[in-house]
Amino acid sequence: MNAFKKITEQSSLHHDLEKQSTLTLLKGINEEDQKVAKAVEKVIPQIEELVDALVIRFAQGGRLFYIGAGTSGRLGILDASEIPPTFGMPHDRVIGLIAGGDGAIRKAVEFAEDNTVQAWKDLEEYHINQNDVVVGIAASGTTPYVLGGIADARKKGLLTAGITNNPGSPLAQSADIPIAMEVGPEFVTGSTRMKSGTSQKLVLNMISTTLMIKIGRVKGNKMVDMQLSNNKLVDRGTRYLVEALGLEYQEAEKALKTYGSVREAIVQLKS
Repeated sequence: MNAFKKITEQSSLHHDLEKQSTLTLLKGINEEDQKVAKAVEKVIPQIEELVDALVIRFAQGGRLFYIGAGTSGRLGILDASEIPPTFGMPHDRVIGLIAGGDGAIRKAVEFAEDNTVQAWKDLEEYHINQNDVVVGIAASGTTPYVLGGIADARKKGLLTAGITNNPGSPLAQSADIPIAMEVGPEFVTGSTRMKSGTSQKLVLNMISTTLMIKIGRVKGNKMVDMQLSNNKLVDRGTRYLVEALGLEYQEAEKALKTYGSVREAIVQLKS
């Protein structure tokens, strides 16, 4: 038995859910969701410590790895997958790994999360090194796949962080930088895809977005390195150039397509 208080498994504060009206259920979920941002606010100092460490390591060619199982693993993969289109970074700088492999993104792989050695094997495929950072994500803070990966990463001298919803959990105790959001019991008892998952998404957004800003992938408040992979993004980039350079829309669109990115268009047209 774990000695810590496993908040994520405590009974919901809402009862007899099946007897409630749709409106009451929706209000109850929303009531619980409002607690999430406050819980995240309390761990900003730990997030700051992680981001500052990442900035240093990224300057040395380091990478950010997320490891997790189930919802936590999927959220890590989601955050990592959005970095290239949003910030124009190579796909191999922020990497999400999930217990059970890519097949587990859509369909759960039974008992994959119980393997304590697989995470390091997954990481080794990327020739992981001491410039890299490993962030374990586990609402419970007890997922063997994550704990094993964090333990092995620390043994190899890598910086580690743990995102969890159980303060005092094994993950919070084993990671160099524990980020533990206490969001309270879930609306449906133990359903950590809800508040716990929401808090993880918020923290991952904060980590990766702040990191990208700090390493120069944002200018002013604009995504100047975003990939122009569809008409919506071409329009967005064009409007950025209209605002930044005072161009007419058609002129800005032509410049964007000529130079391939908002950043390069600004550099070339201002030179």
